[in-house]
Amino acid sequence: MTIANELDSTCGISDEELTQRFKDAIRIDDEIRRIKGLPVARYDSATKKAYLEYPDGRREYVGE
Repeated sequence: MTIANELDSTCGISDEELTQRFKDAIRIDDEIRRIKGLPVARYDSATKKAYLEYPDGRREYVGE
């Protein structure tokens, strides 16, 4: 029986590198959506509400 360790489950990539790759993937996806003219989902921590941010800078809060 083979026991997989933590590095085997992440293909030898550290948690910090996985986190950075995830953040980069989200940033790239946001850039692609802006180029295509699509809104990007965001969260406003001050108002505690989710909103869509359009490429022109306009915000549309969800549920309003």
